[in-house]
Amino acid sequence: MAEIIHDVASLAWIFQMEASTYCIRLNEEQTSLQHIYWGTRIDTATAREMALAWRTYFVPFESTIGNSREEFAPWGELRFSEPTLKVAYADGTRGIEWHFEAYGIEQEQRKQTLWLRFVDQVYSLQVTLYYRIYTGHDVIERWVRLENSGADAPIMLEQAFSADWQLPHHERYRMTYLHGRWGKETQVTETLLSPGKFVLESRRGTTSHQFNPWVAFDVDASATEEQGEVWSMALAWSGSWKFVAETTSYGTLHCVGGINDFDFRYRLDAGVCLDLPMFVGLYASGGFGESSRKWHLYQRERLLPETLDAVRPILYNSWEATAFAVDERNQMELAEQAASLGIEVFVMDDGWFGERAHDRAGLGDWTVNRAKFPRGLNPLIERVNELGMRFGLWVEPEMVNVDSDLYRAHPDWVYHFHKRTRTESRNQLVLNLARTDVRDWMFTTLDTLLSEHNIEFIKWDMNRSISDPGWPVESGHNPERVWLAYVQNLYWVFDELRRRHPNVAFESCSGGGGRIDLGILSRVEQVWTSDNTDALDRLRIQEGFSYAYAPRAMMCWVTDCPNYLTARTVPLLYRFHVAMAGSLGIGGDLSHWTPQEREEARALIESYKRVRPTVQNGKLYRLRSPRSGQVAAAQYVAQDGSEVIVFAWGHSQQFGETQIVLQLYGLEQEASYSVVDESMHYSGAYLMQHGLKMRLVGDFASQMYHLVRHALA
Repeated sequence: MAEIIHDVASLAWIFQMEASTYCIRLNEEQTSLQHIYWGTRIDTATAREMALAWRTYFVPFESTIGNSREEFAPWGELRFSEPTLKVAYADGTRGIEWHFEAYGIEQEQRKQTLWLRFVDQVYSLQVTLYYRIYTGHDVIERWVRLENSGADAPIMLEQAFSADWQLPHHERYRMTYLHGRWGKETQVTETLLSPGKFVLESRRGTTSHQFNPWVAFDVDASATEEQGEVWSMALAWSGSWKFVAETTSYGTLHCVGGINDFDFRYRLDAGVCLDLPMFVGLYASGGFGESSRKWHLYQRERLLPETLDAVRPILYNSWEATAFAVDERNQMELAEQAASLGIEVFVMDDGWFGERAHDRAGLGDWTVNRAKFPRGLNPLIERVNELGMRFGLWVEPEMVNVDSDLYRAHPDWVYHFHKRTRTESRNQLVLNLARTDVRDWMFTTLDTLLSEHNIEFIKWDMNRSISDPGWPVESGHNPERVWLAYVQNLYWVFDELRRRHPNVAFESCSGGGGRIDLGILSRVEQVWTSDNTDALDRLRIQEGFSYAYAPRAMMCWVTDCPNYLTARTVPLLYRFHVAMAGSLGIGGDLSHWTPQEREEARALIESYKRVRPTVQNGKLYRLRSPRSGQVAAAQYVAQDGSEVIVFAWGHSQQFGETQIVLQLYGLEQEASYSVVDESMHYSGAYLMQHGLKMRLVGDFASQMYHLVRHALA
């Protein structure tokens, strides 16, 4: 079980997790919390010995405190590395001098939480550091509570990161991270770190398409997919964020992260406290593959919302079929076609509300367009339910068109600066959700919509970044808090809607993958991975996604060809096999599918229903990367080992080479495995040491193998 041990003699706290150990200690003066160890599991006696032997080594022209590898370093004294906290007191003092005050260990079912409180020696700032671990996991959740315990004077926060992760001392580290843009999200990239700072960030008010708040480190590029030590971190925050990986001239590496300090100031008034977002760390000794599997397990068991569904249902989305021209008749026709394929959730996309005939009007007016739906939405919903499907709806409540009743009534509700242009993007402005009145309007609007209709799924979109983050009425009253308050209120709306409507599942979308992080994942069942549905491009997008996030949460659509973005045409089977690697959806215009395509789709959907428990909730092994070679492949093993699913996708065939052999992982050597619908039987040892043979003939060929384990006689 997970255990946090306080060793009084060494002033240390030792975290014993599933396969790793983490150790921190106070210095003798009790003015600094130092990092001792993070790595493969060691016994408590050894960790205690490390803490007792810990010393800060003297370096000429450097300070002892500056080289002490602090867990949370306030700015002040002789500290010159990237700090985690910088404040300004009311009298102009900016440095922090604190001391340790108290600690506590809270035991709950299958988890333990340590808190450590530090207080400024003169001023009213209290800082409480939190650490939480779980039985069966190797993640450490860290966050901070900042409190102004005074009676009157405010404290201005100028930089407030959530944690500082110290890495073991090695000569050189490689950093792996996820970058991209719209239509090209979560691309895996890596760099060898040299002395200096490497910064990843979003200043866009959302997680962003450009960088994702997840990062991993390994020593001198020594880790492979299934071997080597990997330290990784992910932030639970859906707004502007920042990571700084700093390699010192003395060969030490630390990574700080949290809310972006760009354009950030937050006034902490007397008697007020602020909880910073979680910054989660994970250690794995079995390469990037094991690291991913540990992240996936943590998300499924500890992060994603509790749901009655053991697996994510298959959905159909009507956008590509009808775009803005939705009406009761064409949606009912599409629903009937979707039900005939075995679809489980029917989602109507944009165009159902206000004067929404195009993308230049209607956003903000979340009432049913009676010209399109004369009887309202309920007859359509009832028909969808009669067909055996749940009904879902697209919304984009954070945005507004200038041509809308909402904007005409409340032009002051959008982000803007006084005497400056209100910058539109995609013909939209962003509602200032930091405002309490906007928050309350948003909740009431969506709560009413869900209360008056049997809606069981919401696709929540957010199609542009935040710009012009002005709040004129708050001028002189810390309007810069808008970056923080926006996300806090967004979370509040989600949390309240989930509390009031526990039967509704949510999907996060932000122009595709622009809002994917641990913060939003704790509030939604799934995320829209990318607006790019081209099957070949999706292999790389989905691979990068899988480094940090669980396949269960990854929404993947089968759409029509030629693809709207790449103009590429690939076989329907290939499109399905790519989309079946996560949570499956269909987004094509079913009214144009041929009888042969519908029959093929029906069979593949039925096949997916058999394998999805293992795909969504099993252990993922990335067998071949789409970044190298003509063939990509992935393997999923059921948690109990009873089933194995293997996908292989071929890009293009050359020189008549059609046969590939894939060595599998995670099987039982002595067990026998048979291929479903075939007569072939293999031992686990054979499949892992020799491999599974399959043929990929032609361009854009794909195969799925479903293997079942048999016990030894």
